[in-house]
This record gives sequence, C-alpha cells and structure tokens, in this order.
Amino acid sequence: MPTADKPHRRRRTTVKMAAPITWRRLRYCVYMPALAGVFTRISDRFFRTRDRRRGSSLLLLAPLLAEADSSPLPLFRSPGSTGAQGTDGLHARFLWMAEHVPAFRVAGTHIHILTSPDQFYQAMKARIKTAKRRVVMASLYLGTGPLEQDLVDCMQEALQRSQEVDNSDLQVSILLDFTRGSRGQTNSRTMLLPLLQQYSSRMRVSLYHTPDLRGLLRLLVPQRFNETIGVQHIKAYLFDDDLIISGANLSDSYFTNRQDRYVLLENCWEVADFFSDLVGAVGDVSLQLQPDNSVSMMENMVHPYRGNRDDFSASARQHIMEVVNTARMRQDIANSERLKRESKGEEGGGKEDTWVFPLVQMKPLGIQVDEEITQRLLTDAGPGATVFLTSGYFNLTRAYMSLVLGVGADYRILTASPEVNGFFGAKGIAGEIPAAYIHIAKQFYSKVCQLGQQERVHLHEYHRAHWTFHAKGLWYYLRGHVRPCLTLIGSPNFGYRSVHRDLEAQIAIVTENQELQAHLQEEQEMLYQRSTEVSSSTFQQPDRHVKLWVKLVTPLIKKFF
Repeated sequence: MPTADKPHRRRRTTVKMAAPITWRRLRYCVYMPALAGVFTRISDRFFRTRDRRRGSSLLLLAPLLAEADSSPLPLFRSPGSTGAQGTDGLHARFLWMAEHVPAFRVAGTHIHILTSPDQFYQAMKARIKTAKRRVVMASLYLGTGPLEQDLVDCMQEALQRSQEVDNSDLQVSILLDFTRGSRGQTNSRTMLLPLLQQYSSRMRVSLYHTPDLRGLLRLLVPQRFNETIGVQHIKAYLFDDDLIISGANLSDSYFTNRQDRYVLLENCWEVADFFSDLVGAVGDVSLQLQPDNSVSMMENMVHPYRGNRDDFSASARQHIMEVVNTARMRQDIANSERLKRESKGEEGGGKEDTWVFPLVQMKPLGIQVDEEITQRLLTDAGPGATVFLTSGYFNLTRAYMSLVLGVGADYRILTASPEVNGFFGAKGIAGEIPAAYIHIAKQFYSKVCQLGQQERVHLHEYHRAHWTFHAKGLWYYLRGHVRPCLTLIGSPNFGYRSVHRDLEAQIAIVTENQELQAHLQEEQEMLYQRSTEVSSSTFQQPDRHVKLWVKLVTPLIKKFF
C-alpha cells in the first residue's frame, strides 16, 4: 500500500469505488499491523537481551484504536506576547516563536511564491545547472521517469562542469526515505547510483529509516505497507543560497498535474545554511547509500532498527536539536545587534521586513516543535481573524480539531474532493481511501453543525479535471485586513501521521511587505477559486456513499494515511 504522498494515475473522471473487499482481506488489513506490533515487542526483547538498558522498542502502532493527542499541548507564553491585531504589532505578536526556533530576518522581495508544478520543476533544474557550492535535496522519494532522469542529468552536468570547467568543489547531498526509496527493482536508489559511483567524493545519498520499523514487524510487513509505519517526509530543495520549501516530492506528477505549494527564498543564505545543516543532521543518523547499492551507518551512529530504539532516538534528537538550538542562539545575537544598530540610526530596517521561522516535527525522535507552535497559532487566532487552512488529506488531529471548533477565528478549510485525492483509482484497498476521507469530512461537518459553527467554520473541496491535490499549509488574516500577514508552508498535513509518525518541516513566514502579502493572497485565492463549499447535500450525492467496512476501518486509516 503506498504512502499518502504517492499519487495514482486515474482512468476515470468520476468517482467509482473499487470492487467489494473480501472479509479475509479486510481482516488482514486491520489485524496484521496490530499483531505485528506484538511480535515486534517479543522479538525485540528476545534479540536485545544483551542490552541491559530498559528501552525496548515501543512502536507507534500501540495507539491504533485510541487517539494519543486527545487535548492540546500546554502553551508556552511570555508576557505581552499576543501583541496587537494591526500590522504595526506583527513583530510583537509573532516574535514569541523566536524563543523556541531560529528567527531569520530577510527582505520580503527575496521571497517568491511559485504557483504551478512546472514552475517548481523548472526552478529546480535552472538552479541545479548554475550551482557552484552545494545542491541539497530532501524528499520522500525520487521517481523513476524521464522527468526525474532529467533532474539527475542536471546534477551530473553540474558536477562535471564544476570539476572540469569551474574548478569548484560542488557538493550534492540527497536525503530520501529508505522504505519508499527502495521500493521495487527500479527505484530512487538505482536512479542515483551512477552519480554516486562516478562522483563518490562529492555525492552523498542518505536514506532515513524510522526506528519504529524493526524486529518481526520489519520482516512481516511487505513493501508499500511498511511505509505506513513512518517516513522521512521533509521537502526542502537548496541550491547555493536559494531554497525552495514545498510539500511536493521529486516525481513526475508533482512536476505536471499534482497541485502543491512552493515558496522560493532567493539569496537568503542564513535560512539556506540552516536547512543545509538540518538535512545534513538527519542524513548523519540515516543509512548511507554505497556505490554497490548496499547501505551502512556512519561511524559511531546508532543503527535505526538493529540498535536500541531509545538510544537511536536520543542520539538523533540530540544531533538534530543541536542544529536548531545553535541556529536559534546565533540568530538571537544577530537580531539583537541589528536592533541596537537600528535604534541608533546606524542601519535602516525597512528592507528586512519579513521573518522566517523554521518549524520541525519529528515525534518518533521526541521533537515536537511544529506541533507546539501550530497549536499556539490556532489558539491565538481570536474572533475577527480568518485562517485559510488546506490539506490534501483532511485528517486533523483531535488537538487541532478542538482548537478549530472552539470559539475563535473564522476558518476556511480546503481539502481534496474524492476525484482529486491521490489514491483515487488505486487498486485494491488503497482505492477505498478516498471514501474514508469522505467519511472523515462528513464527521467533521456534522460536528460543525452540531456545535452551531456553520457561520464560522467552512469546509471546501478542490476540483480540477485530470489533476490531483496535495497543497498544505495555512494563511493567517488579522482582523480587518484583506491580506494575510503569515503563512505556514512545508510538508505537514495537520494529521496524525504528520504529528506522530513522520519527519516533517515547514516554515512560518511573517511579513509586513505588502507586495509579498498580495502574492500570498493571490496564491490562496487561486486555490480556493477551484473549490466548492461543502453542505449537507454534498454527502447525499450517490458518489459519496461510504461502505460499512470502510467506516469501520477509518480510525485505522486516520493513523496511517
């Protein structure tokens, strides 16, 4: 079964459910993960008796039938941190994030909103070809088609040019997920092997392996299914000092007809350095692809599935948080010095009118910064404010849902209609996943109506023939303002997997730059213009019928897709 990021080519333009599933297959789908979890605990204890530490493998499969995020996390606040509703108070209103993550101050004119898959693809190709020092790319996987091969060819040309013409030391570093990148005989690994064999001293391919896929679970769960346990999900593409943050993977549909979001930060070296270090830190705790297609760990690093699970998580957390905390302290000093110079009139602050806050979520490693800050943003979004929130897979955690349904801002939530869901038209059980999302949406809409929140919380569905929808993030409008002053953009989907299973990263952009605000508004309107608002009649349509067995397994689907 594919991960949620894998789109499927559809043969139909109308919703049509797969053939009825047999009870034998249904039992396999529901019970195998739970039984495998039990076997994993037994095998882990059997094979790790040499390790006298108490940390045995505790899989995230444990909470299959009960949500672990039943209430929002305690909020961190500092006095006066809520700030004002006007744009003059943006600095005071959102700078509380700098207490927990690095705060990069940049010129809003250096941030560009890309709007189409082709723009995203062409921007990457152009920057790979001209890169002098570094190309750093983090994605779930690299596809195996002609468009993906063109990207690899661009890397090969850049490496050859730097060696023969520019006499520069271009370094290429790729971070992918191990399970997704190893699927099938032709896969992400085989696509990159020729480069690795030719430029082994300047090419690095890291394959992150979740510590929760271990023991008998790793032996029993087949390909595709094993990707549901947890993956590397960060999407960051870096070329010298230019950085693209997105939710899009390196695959042909994401370059052609799969709508996502993309932001280009041009000549923002501090932000680029941070994401280069972050991807490098995750790469350090990942398996390293070798020229013979084998994998190995770096020296002195705990193995993700052979070593002790708690030891791996603690070591990885320390390694990654060192990057976050070092950058935060460095930026605190730099920003303080900059403010002092501005107060003395020694440096004008008019150009650097935008703040960029990187948010990281890696719950299997004990890192939950993005979750905490997202909850705080939703909590502080008071009456009169408007939040446009989008996710290709609408599956809010209970904590996020309780904040949305509580008294506060107006919400306009955009999600995929069944026919643009990435699983639409898939074979077997996966083909019924869009129906599960219909059921989740209906449950949410019913709750909105039950609470009498229809005037404040609106649900929309994206429609576009022959396309799929994968956009995620939010736009934050202050009370009385027609343009957003803040956006979240990156890999998280606001669902259970994003919070609990996968490695995620996004950025919060807070801007006073009116031109950038206008571009963010145009981006938001472009997506919502292709949507229709959900009403009670939506779920009465014949193509919205959900089979009983799909309803029964929806709680399981919510935790794995």
